[in-house]
Amino acid sequence: MYVCLCKAVTDKQIKQAACEGACSMRCLNKMGVATQCGKCARDAKQILRSTRAEIDMRLNADSGRIAIQAA
Repeated sequence: MYVCLCKAVTDKQIKQAACEGACSMRCLNKMGVATQCGKCARDAKQILRSTRAEIDMRLNADSGRIAIQAA
């Protein structure tokens, strides 16, 4: 789904950016998100936050499994 209509940025593109290390709106601004009318900023920020939280949760789960296996 399009999140930023002005710059034609989708939720998939925002999620991909988060997977590649984007962690702030400043990073998304480089893609054009929220640089024109700004109506997408809230939704874009929420998608970024939830994707980063999911990534962090996976990393923590993986490190927990590694620690258990090593013990």
